[in-house]
Amino acid sequence: MLKPSDRLTLLMHEGTQGTKGKTGISLLRYSDNPIVAVIDQQSVGQSLTALTGIARNAPIVGSVLDTLPYQPDVLAIGIAPSGGGLPEVWRQEIKQGVAAGLSVINGLHTPMATDPELQALLQPGQWIWDVRQEPPGLSVGSGKARLLSCRRVLTIGTDMSVGKMSTSLELHRASLARGLRSRFLATGQTGLMLGHDGVALDAVRIDFAAGAVEQIVLRQGDADILHVEGQGSFINPASTATLPLMRGSQPTHLVLVHRAGQTQIHNFDHVIIPPLPKVIEMYESVATAGGAFAPVKVVGIALNTFHLEEAEARGAIAAIHQETGLPCTDVIRFGAEPILEAILI
Repeated sequence: MLKPSDRLTLLMHEGTQGTKGKTGISLLRYSDNPIVAVIDQQSVGQSLTALTGIARNAPIVGSVLDTLPYQPDVLAIGIAPSGGGLPEVWRQEIKQGVAAGLSVINGLHTPMATDPELQALLQPGQWIWDVRQEPPGLSVGSGKARLLSCRRVLTIGTDMSVGKMSTSLELHRASLARGLRSRFLATGQTGLMLGHDGVALDAVRIDFAAGAVEQIVLRQGDADILHVEGQGSFINPASTATLPLMRGSQPTHLVLVHRAGQTQIHNFDHVIIPPLPKVIEMYESVATAGGAFAPVKVVGIALNTFHLEEAEARGAIAAIHQETGLPCTDVIRFGAEPILEAILI
């Protein structure tokens, strides 16, 4: 499948400037593979670094065929429309890429590896990897992860898409820099595309979701610290992933991720985000379940300040620290060390 030497091109229409490109942005920030081009019709010719703040020197082009002079090996789908489906116009581009000899990493819900048209275009050595698949041999959760001696850090959120994966990855990086045997456990398609062990949780039947998380935690339990990628939010009415993550990972520490200034759930304006001290109390209470599970505390706040100027960001961080009494930082802009310090106490 994907090799460290494979040269990637990212399909990211409307994703370099909008909210649909979370997967592509994460690949740009964290992938060890060379990324030779980004496809975004809305941003052709613009500076990728200026648009994203990420130091990747890759050109932005308008189509899959425009990437071929840069000699990519793999087309990675870096956009995720609502529901994870595959618009027909993208499908045609993917067909062009496969016909031109590119392999495909597909993080959408729509499978491609079994698509007869795409199958007919594959040449020897080419492959299509549908990332969102339920692994075999799953069972229900049992709470066994609580018996592990390692620290298990789960990111939780006030909403979806606020930065839980990035927070876990930055904490993982900081842990490695400390010399700890640290592992990042992926629970979504992007983390798997980055090469980490894990499971695409939204592809797993709900009865087996906690068991799927437990399986990967037990598999990696010989580490010093496990950073479990959070999904969803208890506050978002469309989210179902957070509780299986809690029960499957049996976390020893929680890190709350919040977007600075956000007061309502995205796309559900009638759902208000409570004050952060109330959110913290709620998460700690559910995690412990009245004493059925070990007590676990929120030890820090990862504040997403991407939309703020630096002075505003620092002010927002100081205000959250004063409000909650917990370490607070934007892990992308200012580093994850304050939160990691609280975890390692």
